[in-house]
Amino acid sequence: MTKIVKLDLQDKDTLGSLWSLQHKAYRLEAELIGFHSIPPLLETRDTLRSCGEDFYGCVSEDGELSGAVATEEEHPESLTITRMMVSPDHFRQGIAGRLLEYVFALYPDKERFIVSTGKKNMPAVSLYTKHGFVPVSSAEVAPGVELIEFNRSGKR
Repeated sequence: MTKIVKLDLQDKDTLGSLWSLQHKAYRLEAELIGFHSIPPLLETRDTLRSCGEDFYGCVSEDGELSGAVATEEEHPESLTITRMMVSPDHFRQGIAGRLLEYVFALYPDKERFIVSTGKKNMPAVSLYTKHGFVPVSSAEVAPGVELIEFNRSGKR
């Protein structure tokens, strides 16, 4: 059984596990969308540790980190989900959905949740749509690479 916990990025082992997970997950997204300069792939452990985002991870009893979500409160009324990552070894087990639901429950007073993903990342597009997000805008961030921003109303 796994549990979701807030990750302490000052802990060297936790940071290493998160950095490794991030690279596994975002390399696959880079392949899906055809863009290999995704910011999380360019991070070092030090830049990850000091990024200022809050991370929550799905951790097994033996300490394996199978998925993580990061959030950032840019405005009092909204919360941005800045990263979502699941280990390829744990795809299609509902981990990303559990992490989203955890964030929604953790921030019940937010009026809006915001997330962005590559238009060609169909697993992520499907995940966000399934969990009540609707597309609100899109932008080309590099030639042939389009990001879609999704919003979900809070206080349900």
